Amino acid sequence: MAKYSSPALQALSSPRRYIPLAIFTLIIGHYVLAAMHSGYGEATSMSKLTESWRKVAETTCNSTAFLPPTPLTSSSDSYYLPAQPSSAPSGPRPVIEVEKFTPPARKANAAFVFLARNSDLAGVMQSMKHMEDRFNKKFNYPYVFLNDVPFDKRFKYHTSQLTNANISYGVIESSHWNQPDWINEEQAKANRQWFKDNDVIYGVHDEVGYQSGANYNSCSKFFFRHELLKQYDYYWRIEPDVTFFCDLNDDPFLFMQDNKKVYGFTIALYEFPETIWSLWNATREFIQMYPEYVPEDNAMAFLSDDGGQTYNNCHFWSNFEIGDLNFWRSEAYMKYFDFLDSKGGFYYERWGDAPVHSIAAALFAKKDQIHFFENIGYRHAPFEHCPTGRIHSQNKCWCDEANTFDNPDNDPYSCLYRYNALWGPGTNRPKWDP
Repeated sequence: MAKYSSPALQALSSPRRYIPLAIFTLIIGHYVLAAMHSGYGEATSMSKLTESWRKVAETTCNSTAFLPPTPLTSSSDSYYLPAQPSSAPSGPRPVIEVEKFTPPARKANAAFVFLARNSDLAGVMQSMKHMEDRFNKKFNYPYVFLNDVPFDKRFKYHTSQLTNANISYGVIESSHWNQPDWINEEQAKANRQWFKDNDVIYGVHDEVGYQSGANYNSCSKFFFRHELLKQYDYYWRIEPDVTFFCDLNDDPFLFMQDNKKVYGFTIALYEFPETIWSLWNATREFIQMYPEYVPEDNAMAFLSDDGGQTYNNCHFWSNFEIGDLNFWRSEAYMKYFDFLDSKGGFYYERWGDAPVHSIAAALFAKKDQIHFFENIGYRHAPFEHCPTGRIHSQNKCWCDEANTFDNPDNDPYSCLYRYNALWGPGTNRPKWDP
C-alpha cells in the first residue's frame, strides 16, 4: 500500500523544521553570555554596534576623497587638493600653481586646415588633441576639414568632441581633385612605373589621385577658392599623426599679420630630385616671361647656389605651414601655378606642394616675409624640430633637443642653414620672441 502524508506531516519531516530551534538556541546563549560576562555584553550592545558602523561609513564612503580638485575661479591663481580623510598625514595642503593666461584681446581672421579622409580619423584626433592642449584651447581658432568625399558621422562626431571651436566640413569638387582629361595617362603610368622600378621614394603611389591631391595641396587656384576658405586670410595646415611639443602662449597668426609675413615653416630639407626633374626649368621659363613678379630682396639664395641657374632642391616641409591665403591669391602665384599646371609635371612627375610652395614664397615674396617658427616644437615622422635653450624650458617642450633636425652637423639633409644664410654675416634675421 502506498504511503500517504499530509502537507503538515511533510513540513514536520523537512530539515527546515530545525531552523527556528537553532535561532532560539542562539538567542538564549547570547543572553546567558551577556549575563555572565560584562565585557561581552558591552561589546555587543546596540549602541556600540551603531557607532562602529557609522565610523566605517565615514571612512570608506567619504565623498571628499573622490571629489576632483576644486575648480579654478577668476579670483584665484591656484587651486588646492581637497581635504583628505582624518587618517591622512598632517601638515599644509599641497598647492598646484596654475600659469596665468590672459585671453586674447584680438584674433586674426584665420583657421586650421586639414586635408584628410574618413580613414584618417585616428591620426586627425591625435593632431587635434596636441593642438588643442598646446594652443587652441586658449585661442579657439576654427577648423576646416576638406575631403574628396563627404565626411561620415563618425568622423564628425569624434573631431567635434575635441574642441570648442567651430568646425566646417567640406568636399573638394571632383574636377579639382581628379587628373584632367588632357593628361596622357599612358605616359603618366609609364613614369610611375619608372619611379617604382628605380625605388624612387615618394615617386609612386597606389592611387593616381595622389598626384591630383598634391596638385590641390599646392594651394592651387582651387585651394583658397574653396567656399569654406574664402572668408579667411590666414591658415595653418595640419596633417594627421603629427605632434606639437611645446606650449604656445602667443598667437602665430597675429604675428604673421602684424609683421606682414606670408609664409611660416619649422623644417627645411632637400627634395628628391628624381621627382621634380623639370620643375626648375619650368620655373626659370616663367621668370623670364614675368620678371616683374620677383622682388629685389627675394630669397633666391635659399633655392640656388648660382644665382638661379640650377636648383639646390631645398624646400620648406609643407605638412606644417602657416600662410597668408592672399599671397596664394595673388596674380603672381596664380599665373605661376597655371603655367606649371600646363606643363603636366604634377601628373607626369611628382611636383608636390612642398617644392612649389617653397619656390613661390622664395621668389614672389621678400625674404623677411618668410619666417622660421623656431619656438614651435613639431614632429612629422621621421623628422622633428625641437626648440633649444630658453625656449625649450619656457614653453614646456617635451621633445629631446638632441633630436632636432635643424643642425646640419646632426642631419646633413637639413636646409635651415641656407635660410639663416640669407641674412649674411653681421645681420640678424627676424625672430619671434614671445
